[in-house]
Amino acid sequence: MTDPGGSTTTTPSGTDAPPPALDELTLGDLLERLAGSDPVPGGGSAAALAGALSAALLSMVASLSESRATDDDATVIREVANAAGAARAELTTLASLDAAAYDAVVRARRLPRDTEGQRAARSAQVGAATRIATELPLRTARAAAALLDLAERLAPVGNRHAISDVGVAAHLAAAAVRGAVLNVRINLPYLPDLAEGDALFEARDELEDLIARAAAAEARLIGAVAHRMEG
Repeated sequence: MTDPGGSTTTTPSGTDAPPPALDELTLGDLLERLAGSDPVPGGGSAAALAGALSAALLSMVASLSESRATDDDATVIREVANAAGAARAELTTLASLDAAAYDAVVRARRLPRDTEGQRAARSAQVGAATRIATELPLRTARAAAALLDLAERLAPVGNRHAISDVGVAAHLAAAAVRGAVLNVRINLPYLPDLAEGDALFEARDELEDLIARAAAAEARLIGAVAHRMEG
């Protein structure tokens, strides 16, 4: 998320206009935006989009599974479907919010700093924008971790012919957790005034837990998927 060049970064349009929401772009345009020299959108948005793809796959498998399920399994499948749909919406929104947050950091870094007053105002705005740009990927990591919990519920009862898609969803969700955590970590040094009791200060330990949980859940899920594919 960092902007080492400071004032040299521009928005995709070359103006001060904020970037469009990512869900308004075609897939091709989104990939072009990610591949371009402009840093907006970046890895935080990509992590959220990986999570949204994971959620979409879980919704698909759930849709393919309910009609053949027992009553008890159908209840689980419906719960997973509802939660996955909500997660997909949340993560899609987070992808756009992350891009907008980074854009706000870039704008803040371009503020004038000729006088002491300007420097103080710029510092405050950069700090506020960076805080938001740190909170958003933390939300992404938490939402993606929750997807792995959903995948673990779906794996034993989902349609066996679509069980590989649960595995793909697991890999995508785990990647979303790892990518989002990286974006939190790169921003934390730019928030030097964090102190105990601050939610972001306390989140430092949570990052390690999220990574460990994601790795363990991903391994369990791939094992479960392999077992059902062979069964």
